[in-house]
Amino acid sequence: MNWKNLKSPNTYFLIFMLIILTAILTYLLPGGEYQFIESSGRKIIDPDSFKPIASHPQGLMAIFQAPIKGFIEAAQIIGFVLLVGGAFSVLQKTETIDVAIQVLARAHEHSTLIRKSIIPVFMIIFSLAGSVFGMSEEVIPFVLLFIPLALALGYDTVTGVAIPFVGAAAGFAAAFINPFTLGVAQGIAQLPPLSGFSYRFFCWSITTAAAILFVQRYALKIKSQPQKSITYQQDQQRKKKLHLELVNKSLTLDVRHKTILIIFTLSMALLVAGVMINQWYINEIAALFVATGILVGVVGRLSVDEITNGFIKGARDLVGTAFVIALARGILVIAQDGKIIGTILHGLASTIKGVHPIIASQLMFFVQTLINFFIPSGSGQAALTIPIMAPLSDLLGVSRQTAVLAFQFGDGFSNLVIPTSAVTMGILSLAGIPYDKWIKWILPLEIIFIVLSCLLLIPPFFINW
Repeated sequence: MNWKNLKSPNTYFLIFMLIILTAILTYLLPGGEYQFIESSGRKIIDPDSFKPIASHPQGLMAIFQAPIKGFIEAAQIIGFVLLVGGAFSVLQKTETIDVAIQVLARAHEHSTLIRKSIIPVFMIIFSLAGSVFGMSEEVIPFVLLFIPLALALGYDTVTGVAIPFVGAAAGFAAAFINPFTLGVAQGIAQLPPLSGFSYRFFCWSITTAAAILFVQRYALKIKSQPQKSITYQQDQQRKKKLHLELVNKSLTLDVRHKTILIIFTLSMALLVAGVMINQWYINEIAALFVATGILVGVVGRLSVDEITNGFIKGARDLVGTAFVIALARGILVIAQDGKIIGTILHGLASTIKGVHPIIASQLMFFVQTLINFFIPSGSGQAALTIPIMAPLSDLLGVSRQTAVLAFQFGDGFSNLVIPTSAVTMGILSLAGIPYDKWIKWILPLEIIFIVLSCLLLIPPFFINW
């Protein structure tokens, strides 16, 4: 699938403007830093160690160096995206996805049960993945799969992105197991591992339901009024390339197609098992997709040249996505080199003191949301903020479980909108959705999540959670 003609230059321009804005902040804000200490094998911040340091303003040269530094800092995820794109290109060359989509589209057309359940079922699966093993970068390959599926079912590109991305984000933000955010945060806060399960599961259920209702309502509107889609023009071009206007009623999955689907399904199951049991990350997952791409190419009776060219074409089509990821990481490079992250963290934490515990917990959520702009990493943000928020919560009458929950909400929900997230910007570039249009679409759901977060932070005070 060729996305290269669907990129919006506005996205690149916006990110570069944010690089400039961050550089300006390095002139306006004083430098500051915390000292790190070792605790249980992890580096965490000493909450009492903040000290002002000499400022490091980032000038014109730093601004123009930010993209290349962004490439260096984000090299791993960029390589991951290119390799996964290559593997999917090989899979597409076997025509298995095209046939499977048309078969599912026919079933969707003739079965009321499938028509009503397909979005909720898949979103629950992705939400569980976000909650259980912290699905984040892993969602990128599924976007490639769900966009054509959504188009075949009469929806749009936004729906295809939302099913895996919004589903996983809802589960990630309200995780009840995730060892990479919840586990790390509770360990630093000196809480029993994965404790507070019941209330966290309740929060997960509420946020996942809200996400499903929002996406389902939008998808039904687009199905009846396709012109209202923010990606309507792009979708018409994609449908032509997928030949969705010519559904072959007699087309069925043959033995070769079924074998390839089984291989792909087993690969996804191995991905989940590897992440949960062996703590696989980007390197191992990328290797799995390379192996899967080669294997489905062989089973699909592709020649060596076809497999090789499939990988090259898939990677080539995602070069624009690689640029977006690098530019997004460049914003963080400017903030880090300017030594302003510690200053921002210290200033935000200071504003919480002296208020009612319920208001304090809600302010913690907003502080974590702001910090997530500069540190879009769950485990990284936990190591940076929980050493400060945990003892601060003791002084404010907020339980440490609640402080961790505020961290989860702040770290998770904002990932859907922050331009510093390589995953978010990579997915939008991959899907050809301009950032400004995505913000307009996702904003109502983001407001719902913010309101839910504030409401869900109230009961813990009354139940002594």
